[in-house]
This record gives sequence, C-alpha cells and structure tokens, in this order.
Amino acid sequence: MANSTVLITGARAPVALHLARLLHGAGRRVILADSPARPIAAASNACALYHRLPPPRFAGRAYGEAVEALVRGEGIELVIPTCEEIFYLGQLWRDRAMPARLFAPDMALLAQVHDKHAFTQLTESLGLAVPETMLLQSKEDLQAVRSRSRELVFKPVWSRFASHVLLRPSPEKLDAIEPSPAMPWVAQRFVTGDEISAYAVALNGKLKALGLYRSLYRAGKGAGICFELVEDPAARRFVETFVAGTGWTGQISFDLMREKGGRVQPLECNPRAVSGLHFFRDPRRFTEAMLEDGREVKPDVSTPQTVRLAMWIYGLPAALRFLRIARFSQAMRAADELLDWPGDPAPKRAQWRALAEIAGTSLRQHISLQQASTRDIEWNGPLQD
Repeated sequence: MANSTVLITGARAPVALHLARLLHGAGRRVILADSPARPIAAASNACALYHRLPPPRFAGRAYGEAVEALVRGEGIELVIPTCEEIFYLGQLWRDRAMPARLFAPDMALLAQVHDKHAFTQLTESLGLAVPETMLLQSKEDLQAVRSRSRELVFKPVWSRFASHVLLRPSPEKLDAIEPSPAMPWVAQRFVTGDEISAYAVALNGKLKALGLYRSLYRAGKGAGICFELVEDPAARRFVETFVAGTGWTGQISFDLMREKGGRVQPLECNPRAVSGLHFFRDPRRFTEAMLEDGREVKPDVSTPQTVRLAMWIYGLPAALRFLRIARFSQAMRAADELLDWPGDPAPKRAQWRALAEIAGTSLRQHISLQQASTRDIEWNGPLQD
C-alpha cells in the first residue's frame, strides 16, 4: 500500500490540500481532481497530478465518465472525496462497476445522513438524544407548526453553510417559505448551549480519528475560518456510538450542541471532511489509522488554526461591525496559518488565484463568494439523481 495511488477530489478545499500532504508524506502517490481551473491544492508538492473535471451538478454524465477514465488511466486504488461531490461519486459507484474503492459508505446511507430529517430519525434509532424535528412537505405541514415558530429553527432538508435558516422566526416570516415533497424543510426545536463541530474518520464502524473543535470566526453563518480544539467526552461518545451503529467507513462530520447540563445533541451531519482535519499533522500515524486499520490517531496540534486571507475577508468586517477589533487581533496573533507546511509554500500563494476564480463566478452569477465556492458541486437530494 505504501506506493499506491490515491485520488482526492474536491481540490478547491483546504482540507483536500491537508489530506494530500498527509498521505503524500506517508509515501502515497496523490492525484487531485476538481472542476475549478486553479484550486489551491493543485499547487502543492504533494500533488503528483491535477485533473480538471466537468462540474458534476451541471454535467453529471460527463463527470462520471471523466472520473472513471481517470481512475482506470492512472491505476488509482482509492478515491477519497472531501466536499459535496461525494454524493455524485456515491451515485457513480452505485451505478457502475468501478475498479477503485470509494472511501465512503454506500449512496443510500450517504443520502440518509445528509437529509436533516432522516438523519435525526437514524440517530434516535441508535439510542442517541435528538432535538424534536418535524418534516415539512406542504403548506399544511407549515401551518401545523406556525404557532410554535418562536421556539423552532426552520431549514431546508438539503442545504449548506446555514443557508436559508430561520432561527425562531415570527409566524409572519414563515410566509416566505414553501415546502414541498421536492424541496422539503424541517422544523427543529431550538437548542441552546455551546456548539461543537466534530470531524471523524472511521473504518467498519471503528473510530480512527476524531477532532472536536469550536469556530471562533465563520464565513458568514457557515464554515469556520478560525477554530480551536476542544475536548468533550459526551461529544466523543456520540460520534463513537453513531459510527459503530451505522458501520461507518469514511470521513464524517457533525454539528453538535452541548447543553448546559452536559448533554450533547446533534443539529446535522455532513459525510465529508471539515476543518477538524487540520489538527492532525503526523503523516505516518494519520495514514496508518485511516488507510491501514491502525490505532486511532489523536490530534497532535493544539494551537488554533486559521486561513488568514479568509479572516481578512470575513472576520475583519464582523469585528468592525460588532466593535471587537481587539478580539480579532488576538485571534490573528494566536492562530497558526493552516496553509503553511514545511517545504510546500506554493498553495499559500495560489489562494489568490483560487479566490479570483471564485470571485469571477460570484460576479457572473450574482451570488455570494460562499455560494460561488460550491455552486457546481451542490447536491440537493435523491430526486435529482
């Protein structure tokens, strides 16, 4: 396995770059693929080859054919998704006989955990606490919970970056949403407490890596751009129980809420990599745990992590708006730049080109930078299969 070829998809993401560096450092040949022309990970010394793919959301058939040709042509043995393209790859592996292994569960389970209502039902069936969650598929369903709106959170079943979320809205604000079987929503009891994000790797239901963290700054309402490691036994028990109960193989992440009494409840699940990966820096130990069924690896970095460019774009405006400049300055001093890696400086410079490409999409489509960063890989449920 030491000289095997691994394909990492989602090369636009810092987590893809980080994973490539870890696997390359452990002797793997790493190929990266994605649909942008110049993603940051393509500039890394860890990248043996970058292959540009058609956008899966808009050219699904061409995407599948390109992935299969790449896997066969390069002798790839394992494909590791890092972003939302995992659902398109799950469909591909479901529908075709692929020569490589996909580091993910089957498509049915991927869709189940990404569905905010089905995930809650699955979690409850494993004996874990969940917030009350109701599926909304019609105006009648919405009307049934209208009187309770001030104690509920409303969000689309398929959504990302906390987009379209209504937090304890007035009943009148519910007039703006129209749930349907094709575009369902959930109404979930609002849970108070401290939010914890979890990144995990599991093999056949056994936990192989776990990074728990909290975000100090976010890109809008979405992904953390400055975050610190935390420890929480209840959160660990939740993740262990979930991956064991589902027999999970692959990467998985959770948004959890730690209530005042210590109980942990899940808000949602994403079956892909998230920022907790950046707390792992030992290539050999991480790769052995992830790919060779080695012992569980623990985070080996305790310093807060950040992407400074993202902090200037998103963190500084938030600090100015809420008059928290000193807090912003302290966070910038205390955190390590997560793009830094010994002997591999190019990705840090490449982030400017990657940002320019995203900004171009943002301007052309009249959407936010955050929406532009995932527009071509978004997956909005099995009805689009």
